[in-house]
Amino acid sequence: MPRTRQIVAQQLAERLFAVENAIDAALTRAAELSAAMPQARAQARLPAMIGQDALAGAAETLAALVEARRRIVETHASLDTARAQMGLSEVSGGDLIPKPAPYDTEARETITPLRAVV
Repeated sequence: MPRTRQIVAQQLAERLFAVENAIDAALTRAAELSAAMPQARAQARLPAMIGQDALAGAAETLAALVEARRRIVETHASLDTARAQMGLSEVSGGDLIPKPAPYDTEARETITPLRAVV
C-alpha cells in the first residue's frame, strides 16, 4: 500500500508541476505581449488612445495569471501537507534545496509545522 501511495503521489506531483510550468509560461508570454503593445504603438506613431482597450485587456489577463499562480502555489502547499499526513517523505525540493518553509500569504508570516515527538 505505501508503494501504491508513493506512485500515486508522484503522478499527482508531475501534474502539479506541469500546471505550475504552464502558468509561468503563460505569465511570461502575457508580460511580453503587454510590454510589446506600447512599443508597437509608438513605433507605428499612433496616438495613445489606439489600442488602449487591448492593453487594458492584456494587463487584466496578466493580473489573472498572477492570481492563478498564487492559487497553484497554495494548492502545492496543501498537497505537501497531504503528503506529510500520508506519511510520505519529501523526494524533491525542486530548484530550491532545501525546500523553503511554508508561507501564509494572508498573515504574511512563515508557518512552522507541528512535529510529533515520540
